Amino acid sequence: MPDAKIIDESHSIARKRGNGQLRREVWVDAKGRVTRYNLAYINHDLHRGDNGRVLGYDNQHGYHHRHYFGVVSPVEFISFQATEEQFQADWLVLRGSS
Repeated sequence: MPDAKIIDESHSIARKRGNGQLRREVWVDAKGRVTRYNLAYINHDLHRGDNGRVLGYDNQHGYHHRHYFGVVSPVEFISFQATEEQFQADWLVLRGSS
């Protein structure tokens, strides 16, 4: 049985609140374990490269990594929940600086 996409959310952020879009995509296996994920803050006004992805976490290309203004770096994977929490913390720092 192929993995199932259980979350496909997109939230637009008003210009007065920083502009952009938050994306959250999650796939799970038959046992409900997260097998693939993509968390992203997209804002073409802040960053034109990487399809506007200012910040993101995903596990494409066979490893867990973070995108930050076009720089991709591997990250230690503890759990999907911990990755979501880190993404939220990073996003709040960015929001506070914009």
